[in-house]
Amino acid sequence: MPAQIYHLIAFLVAAVVVLWTTPDVKNIGIKSGTVDKPGGRKVHERPMVRLGGVSIFAGTLISLLIVWWLGGFANLPPDKEWQIWGVTLGGLGFFLIGLADDLLNLSPLGRLILQVIVAAGAWKAGVSIDFIKVPTIGIVDLNWLSLPITVIWLVGMVNAINWIDGLDGLAAGVSGIAAIVMLLVSLFMHQPAAALIAAALAGAALGFLRYNFNPAQIFMGDGGSYFMGFTLAAVGVIGLVKVPAFTAVILPYLILAVPILDMSAVILTRIRRGQLPWVADRCHLHHRLLQAGLSHRWTVLFIYTLTLWVGSLALAIAGIPSGIAYAFGTTSLLTYTSWRVWKRSQQK
Repeated sequence: MPAQIYHLIAFLVAAVVVLWTTPDVKNIGIKSGTVDKPGGRKVHERPMVRLGGVSIFAGTLISLLIVWWLGGFANLPPDKEWQIWGVTLGGLGFFLIGLADDLLNLSPLGRLILQVIVAAGAWKAGVSIDFIKVPTIGIVDLNWLSLPITVIWLVGMVNAINWIDGLDGLAAGVSGIAAIVMLLVSLFMHQPAAALIAAALAGAALGFLRYNFNPAQIFMGDGGSYFMGFTLAAVGVIGLVKVPAFTAVILPYLILAVPILDMSAVILTRIRRGQLPWVADRCHLHHRLLQAGLSHRWTVLFIYTLTLWVGSLALAIAGIPSGIAYAFGTTSLLTYTSWRVWKRSQQK
């Protein structure tokens, strides 16, 4: 069976499992009272079940298990197969942290400590940034710096995805787009293990949009956003950062530029105001677009377009055939969407 078939199977199985299980998860959440209530900086107007991450995690895990059962891991080197299970176990750890927060409302410090512990465990399992490629210098071995740099990257991306999860369909759509781009880049870079995980995550994220796009029927909760943030960051590590090429090293940061820049801007704004970086407010990109007069859907679609744009740039930089055409095409789409967004803001 061609290797690419396994990636298609992973995508489709994950999507089908999420589509099948999400209504049941929603019913369980309603009966147990596990809902996110409106108020404060939240934009939803009625209580919403926040256990959708259960379906996303289940869909991704089941799809990888089925691919493994079908022999999709047979041609992988032992270290690559171990990396898949390392990412899976790390994703389980972050999912459980998020689920515990959804159910028990953990303190910010408690969440951070648990995140660091799980990220360190993932590093031990091989999800590690061991070197960087510097132009004119070559490969620089990080040695003992590998652990803190890897932990910062993994924990940072977990929280970046969690922080953009403020509008219906935003985190799921951005994660799904990023996962598809990582799938294409990983395949082009001959990293099938990373591509399998990216395919499964893309299927789960896009399948969840059926119930999460505005008007949402269910939220993914911290369990879902933590899992997707870690998995995207981990795929970037095992599939791209470990490739000894400068362009490969920068690709994960480019693909995930939208949540990274949003989190960075929010942290700097809060520090400048004399606030703690983790104290919630309404200064995220999606909040600013809503304040500018955009509708809920147009705000989400605009951020989707930004994610598609940086993703197309990543395809072009990776050297994928037609990558330049993708970049020009999405640049045109971004320009058009920006114009429509501006026109709609002027009409408010």
